[in-house]
Amino acid sequence: MLNSNYEKELNKRRTFAIISHPDAGKTTITEKMLLLGKVIRTSGVVKGRGNKKYAKSDWMDIEKQRGISVTTSVIQFQYKNILVNLLDTPGHQDFSEDTYRILTAVDCCLIIIDAAKGIEDRTKKLIEVTRIHNTPVITFINKLDRDSLEPIDILDEIEKELKLQCTPITWPISCGKNFKGVYHIHKKIIDLYQNNRFDKQNFLVCNNIYTLSKILLDQKIDIPSVDYILQELELIINLYPKFNHQKFLKGKSSPIFFGSALKNFGIDHILTSLIEWAPAPSYRHTNKRKVAPYEKKFTGFVFKIQANMDLKHRDRIAFVRIVSGKYKKGMQLKHVQAKKTIIVSDAFCFLAGDRFSIDKAYPGDIIGFHNHGTIKIGDTFTEGENIKFIGMPSFAPEIFCKIDLKNPLKKKQLKKGLAQLSEEGAIQIFYRIHNNDVILGAIGTLQFDVVIQRLKIEYNIEVIYEKVNVTLARWIRCKNNSIIDDFKKNNRMHLAYDAFKTLIYLAPSTANLKIVMNAYSDIAFDLTKITEQ
Repeated sequence: MLNSNYEKELNKRRTFAIISHPDAGKTTITEKMLLLGKVIRTSGVVKGRGNKKYAKSDWMDIEKQRGISVTTSVIQFQYKNILVNLLDTPGHQDFSEDTYRILTAVDCCLIIIDAAKGIEDRTKKLIEVTRIHNTPVITFINKLDRDSLEPIDILDEIEKELKLQCTPITWPISCGKNFKGVYHIHKKIIDLYQNNRFDKQNFLVCNNIYTLSKILLDQKIDIPSVDYILQELELIINLYPKFNHQKFLKGKSSPIFFGSALKNFGIDHILTSLIEWAPAPSYRHTNKRKVAPYEKKFTGFVFKIQANMDLKHRDRIAFVRIVSGKYKKGMQLKHVQAKKTIIVSDAFCFLAGDRFSIDKAYPGDIIGFHNHGTIKIGDTFTEGENIKFIGMPSFAPEIFCKIDLKNPLKKKQLKKGLAQLSEEGAIQIFYRIHNNDVILGAIGTLQFDVVIQRLKIEYNIEVIYEKVNVTLARWIRCKNNSIIDDFKKNNRMHLAYDAFKTLIYLAPSTANLKIVMNAYSDIAFDLTKITEQ
C-alpha cells in the first residue's frame, strides 16, 4: 500500500516539454510561466548582443549572443500547489535530436503554433515523435495580437496535417489590431485583452449570448462585427467536440488555446489546464518489465548530459528522470550499464543554468548527478534490480566535416572536449580507422558553429572545420565475426568508430552505400542506433 505522503507527492507533480517550430514564442512562454510561478519578477527579452536582458531559460553564452535556444533547459517551480517540471527544448531543427530524447522524459507536451504561419515542417516532425509514446498534447496558438490566419483555418490545418482532433477551450474575439480577448468556452467567461498587460486580469462571467453581446458592445465593437463574432462562436461550440479527458490522455485529442505570449495573455489558461489535465508521472518500459511510478524502489534513466554548466569547475551533469521510488541524499544506487554501485551524496534540481542541492525527489522530477565520464545518455539507475529502460535513439547525422586544430599541441584537450560534447548528444564524433582523422557528424551546420564556439569558450581550443567526402553514415551490425573482419579489410578507407567504439560506415555517396549493402547482405546498415536506457 502506498504511503499517503508519497502518493500526495506523486499526484502533485507535472512534467512536460514545450515544443515548437523556431520563433513561435516557445522561450517567451517559458518566461511568462516563470513569472506566474513567481520564480522571476521580470522576464528577459532576447533582442541581441547589445541587450543585457536575456531569457532565463537561454543560459549559455551562445544562446544569449544568437537569441536562440540550442540546448534544453530544465526548470522546476510551483504553481497552485503543483510542482511543475518544465523542459524548454531547442526550437532549431539542427538540435532536433536533443528534443527527441527529451520527449522520452516527459508525460505531456505543450506545442506552440504561430498564428501567422500555421503548421510548419518542424511542428509536424515533433508531433510524429509524440505519437511514438502517445504523449498528450496541449496546443497554444500564439501571436493573436498580430496579423494572423483565420483561427478556424488553423484548426483545419491541425486536424488535416497533424491528425489531431481539436477541442477549442478558448476562442479569440477578433485578431490582429482588433484583438479584444478570448471567450473561455469551458468556463463561460471572457478574458479581455489589454495591451501591455502583465499582471492585471479582466475576467467577465458570460453565461449566455445576451451577456456576451452586451460585453462586446461595451468594448466599442460595432454591431455587424458583434453579430459575426457571435455567429462564429456558436458555430465553433456546435462544430467541435467537447473536451474528452480520456482522448486527451491517449494523445488523440488536443485542447486548443489562443493568446499572446509576449503580452502575457492566455498563458494562465494553458498553465492551469496543464496542472489540471496533464497526467501525473506515468510508467516506463524496460527490457524486462513495465515500471510504475508508485513502486517503492528507486529507478531512473539518463536522457541528457550537459558539460560545463559551471565553467569554473569544468563539470558534467547527467540529467535523470525519476521513474519510481524516492531519491534520498546519500542513497546507494546501482549504475546498471557500468555494473557498479555508487553513493549519490549530492543531487540537484534545476532553474535553467542554475542548480540547487536537494535532499529528496520523487517520480516525475528531473534531477542531476555529477558525471565523471562514466555516465552515458540512456543509462539506468536502480536500487539493485538489473533492468534497463529501453528505446533511446541516436540518429545518423546528415552532414559531416573534418576538424583541425589551429594549435597541433592541443590534441589531448581537443579529444577531451569533443568527447564531453559528444556525450551531450550535441554532436557525433567519428575516428577514421585508416588515419584517425576526426570527423564530426550533425543534423545541421549550426551544430558545427556551436561546437567550435563552445570549444573556444569552455576549453580554450581554437579549431577550424572543412568539408569532407562523406554523404551518409550507417552503423554496422553483424554477429558473424569473419564477415565483419572481411568487411573491415575491404572497406577500411570508409570505416570509423564512434565515441562508443561502435563501427560505422561513412559513405561518400548514395550509390556507394547501395553497392556495399548489396555486396554484404549479411550485414545490417542501421540508420538509427538504439541504445538501452
